[in-house]
Amino acid sequence: MAGRLRAVPCAEARNNDAYYLEWPGELVRRLPAALARVRQGLASQIDQVRFAQFLLFRQAERLKEYARSRGLHLIGDLPFFVSPRFERCVGQPRAVPADEQHRPRFVAGVPPDYFSTTGQLWGNPVYDWDAMSNTCYRWCIDRLRALLAHVDTVRLDHFRGFAAAWHAPAGALTAQSGQWVPGPGGEFFEAVRREVGGLPFVAEDLGLITPDVSALRDQYRLPGTRVLQFGFDGHSDNPHLPDNYISNTVVYTGTHDNPPTREWYKELPASQRHFLWRYLKRPEGRSTDAAPALIELAWSSAAALAIVPLQDVLNLGAEARMNVPGRTDGNWRWRCSEDMLTPTAFQWLYDLTKTSNRASFESNTLAERQGERP
Repeated sequence: MAGRLRAVPCAEARNNDAYYLEWPGELVRRLPAALARVRQGLASQIDQVRFAQFLLFRQAERLKEYARSRGLHLIGDLPFFVSPRFERCVGQPRAVPADEQHRPRFVAGVPPDYFSTTGQLWGNPVYDWDAMSNTCYRWCIDRLRALLAHVDTVRLDHFRGFAAAWHAPAGALTAQSGQWVPGPGGEFFEAVRREVGGLPFVAEDLGLITPDVSALRDQYRLPGTRVLQFGFDGHSDNPHLPDNYISNTVVYTGTHDNPPTREWYKELPASQRHFLWRYLKRPEGRSTDAAPALIELAWSSAAALAIVPLQDVLNLGAEARMNVPGRTDGNWRWRCSEDMLTPTAFQWLYDLTKTSNRASFESNTLAERQGERP
């Protein structure tokens, strides 16, 4: 499997970066003789990719060792879906519902939500969970183990997909024509716990969260996710408002999908601005005051873990936005240069961490609870 995975980028390059279903038919059907010829012809390029991966894995192992020597734990992110170019689709198309030409019949997305009135059409092939179950979720567990070799805790992106995911017909123009399809539920987490020995997860439970999603999260005592930028709509029962947090929670000022808090504040309706400052019991401030205020609020909350994007630590604006959900171009281009990392910003964060009693993250906290069994 690893050899085939490493060969995929080389095969793409040979076929002018074409989608793999547009490769020669003998490769799409994975005929052994055709694969052997390609591997032989691309041997040098495949070895280059393998060597690059070897260096990456070795550096990641050293980073984890260094972090542990400093008393730090690393959190990694596991996307729920994979790219159609990924080995799971290229090498084992039976894992996704596909037609006779191996083209996915359904693709992933979400219905209309906070970010888009037409929903988000991601285009990732969806999983055949019955086929996954027949192998005791072996591929999923191998994928988790590969990530856990480099991190201590895994953020499960799109957690609600384990309860149900939005499936849209392939070729649909928007996600509005989709429907909810059940996911693997508790059977998946039981399999992971048997194989891995615990559930070292953080659940990204954002979006349209129905009672079955919350029940699955709580059944396995997984920490949920709260985002302060979502909390100030004026409703006292808003789950993102710190008054409603429990300890088993991870709070963010904003995520990679949100604008930096400075820009978020500029776009905020006046009524929500007023509510924000009333909640903070402060005079109304400026856009440059918003990020420090939300960081302080996150650090003082009941959430066991508080996370802030670097853009908010540095109090940057729209120029530093990472990602716009539903937009396919222009994302993930922001880069932090060394000169941006001013000592003043980090001294302020250090002092806040000490005064908020978050400097020591040891007993009876999120890291400890992740090893408990429900």
